[in-house]
Amino acid sequence: MVTTTYQTYRQVGIREDLSNEISDISPEETPVFSMIQRGSPCKNTMPEWQKDSLATHSATNKAVEGADASYLTASPTTRLRNYTQISVKAVLVSGTANAVSTAGREEELAYQIAKRGRELKRDMEAAITSNNASHAGASATARVSAGMEAWMTTNTIYGGTAGATDGADGGYTAAGTVTAATDGSSSNLRTITEALLKSCLKLCWTEGGQPTMVVVGGYNKQKISAFSGITTKYSDYGNNPGSSASLAIVAAADIYLHDFGKVKIVPNRFSRARTALVLDTNYWALRYLRPMKVLTLAQTGDAEKKQLLCEWSLQSKNEGASGKIGDCTSS
Repeated sequence: MVTTTYQTYRQVGIREDLSNEISDISPEETPVFSMIQRGSPCKNTMPEWQKDSLATHSATNKAVEGADASYLTASPTTRLRNYTQISVKAVLVSGTANAVSTAGREEELAYQIAKRGRELKRDMEAAITSNNASHAGASATARVSAGMEAWMTTNTIYGGTAGATDGADGGYTAAGTVTAATDGSSSNLRTITEALLKSCLKLCWTEGGQPTMVVVGGYNKQKISAFSGITTKYSDYGNNPGSSASLAIVAAADIYLHDFGKVKIVPNRFSRARTALVLDTNYWALRYLRPMKVLTLAQTGDAEKKQLLCEWSLQSKNEGASGKIGDCTSS
């Protein structure tokens, strides 16, 4: 190289090369939020509903010819309630930050609002599937909508190691609140097995439920895929005419066919990894007092203030249709 060659190392005024693209791999899938029903709008901060059940069946239901009728004592319905929870995300962007030319988005404020909306949806997924107890709230205390784990008492499975502390149910109380379940001791965690899953599915079926999905963390999704009854299969992948086919190993279980139906095995990044939720989605509903909206807050300076807000409640129509396997290992 000639020593007087003018190189870019000394050059002034080279324009930046900033890609007009923003890469974000943060997970956004919210399977439970997306799959449960949308119930009727709430009318106050304490939505209520009722559940009922039929009398126990009898194989000896018989009567003498001509006998007078005997009347059973009618059972009243059970009245249940939960509370609405306000979930929020705030955005504050200066006037200058919103006016400058930006790469990857046309306007900073709009970009931040869209980003916070996705975050709020993830927060709701975590709260819906949580072990949160309900709380009526107070002037300085936020209301809390009880999560799925806290509601479940009928078809729950805990325990593993003899002598260790088992988990215990929370559930709906006579006071009209839902208490959180108690986790078992760390020494009592056990690997999820096909026998445990089949036991929980049978409990749900016996009660009258028909679960459609099993929600687990990534670790237990792989454990279910490794159940002994699932065989490794091979299939052609991408065998278009005129091209060489690749061989794919299928070693995952997305649908589990059992004695009483079939369920989807759904991995969830936002539910508790130590719990497998066995859900009949027909008996859960998300109800809104105020659907998600963007509020414009009072401007007090050279910045725009926005707040994303959603007021919602989880309705457990009948927790006996679903179940859970608690105290599972997660690593």
